[in-house]
Amino acid sequence: MKSINKFITKKRIIVLFFILLIIELGTAIGLKKVKINTLFADNYPVQGIDVSHYQGNIDWKVLQKQNIDFAYIKATEGSSHVDEKFKENWGNASQTSLKIGAYHFFSFDSEGETQAENFIRTVGSLEGKLIPVIDVEYYGDKFRNPPEKEKVVKELKHMCTCLEQEYGVKPMLYTTNKVYHKYLEGEFDFDEYPLWIRDVYFTPNITIKDQWTLWQYSDTSVLEGYKGGEKYIDVNVFRGDFENLSELSVE
Repeated sequence: MKSINKFITKKRIIVLFFILLIIELGTAIGLKKVKINTLFADNYPVQGIDVSHYQGNIDWKVLQKQNIDFAYIKATEGSSHVDEKFKENWGNASQTSLKIGAYHFFSFDSEGETQAENFIRTVGSLEGKLIPVIDVEYYGDKFRNPPEKEKVVKELKHMCTCLEQEYGVKPMLYTTNKVYHKYLEGEFDFDEYPLWIRDVYFTPNITIKDQWTLWQYSDTSVLEGYKGGEKYIDVNVFRGDFENLSELSVE
C-alpha cells in the first residue's frame, strides 16, 4: 500500500509540474516574453529580409547565402528624406540573385502626393523588381496620439494612386496589427492592395487570416553579412511559392 501511495504522490507531482510549466509558458507568451513565431514561419519556404541604413554596410553576397530569397530596401521617408544607404544597397543587391524591392516609410504629417513623388524620384524604374511598399506604422508621439483616421486614409489613398499610376501595379501596404485595425480594416479600397503584416509574437493567421502576402515574423534575428548600428535584422516570409513571388514583380 505504501508503494502505491508513493507512486500516486510521485505521479501527482509530475502532473503538477507540467501544469505549472504550461501555465508559465502560456503566461510568457501572453506577456510577449517568449516568441514562438519561428515555428510557424518555418512552414513557408520563401524567406526574405528588409533593411535600411541601420544595418550599416551590407555584404549582399554573404547575406543571400543564408536562406534568403528576397529583400526589401528602405528608399524614402515622408516628402523629402532619402535613406542614406539606399543607393548603395540597391546597386549591390541588384548584383545578386535576390528578388528585391523598395519601400517608403509613410509620414502622417505629409501629403500623400509629395511622398509618392519623393519615392518615384529616388527609386526610378522598378521594372523586373518587386512591387513598391508603403510602410504605415506609428512612430514618435503617434503611439499616444494616433492621427485622425479620415486624414490618414485620404493621404494614403493619394499616395497609393500616384504609385499605381507610375508603376502600373498596386503597391503593397506594410503595417502592424494596431494600425491595420484602426486605418485599413473595412476600407474597401485598401482590401484590394497586397498586405504585409508585422507580428513578431503570433502568426497573422489568427487575426488577419489569409489576407496577408508577406509576414514580418521577427525583428530580432541575427544574420551574417552586415555591420552597423543595429545588430538585428527583420526577417519575413512570403505566403506562396517562388513562382508566386515572381508574379509580385513590376513588368
